[in-house]
Amino acid sequence: MSLPLLLATPGRGEETEEKLLADKMVGTEHAEVEETLKRIEAHKGVIGTIVVNAEGIPIRTTLDNSTTVQYAGLLRHLTMKARSTVRDIDPQNDLTFLRIRSKKHEIMVTPENDFLLIVIQNPCE
Repeated sequence: MSLPLLLATPGRGEETEEKLLADKMVGTEHAEVEETLKRIEAHKGVIGTIVVNAEGIPIRTTLDNSTTVQYAGLLRHLTMKARSTVRDIDPQNDLTFLRIRSKKHEIMVTPENDFLLIVIQNPCE
């Protein structure tokens, strides 16, 4: 399963990048990705999930718009910096997962191809 499969968003009538890519997807793979996201979102303590495309635009979220835009922009920048650092240390290596824990939240970022999957959860639960 890959993040491009997350792009199908029913109910949007416009010809967007999301819709064009969604038209190329296989229905069963999309269903598997949606099932996986629902399983992640159902975990105790999960506050929200965000999928961000290569341009830093959130394409799927369970959070409100302002929170989504803030997390997407800041975490995309941080993930790019972390990936660059990993590659500077070893050019044969790459960032596969980024976990940030603060007093209030735990943020997990999975960069895959041209997308980021961001999961925010309460670390106390």
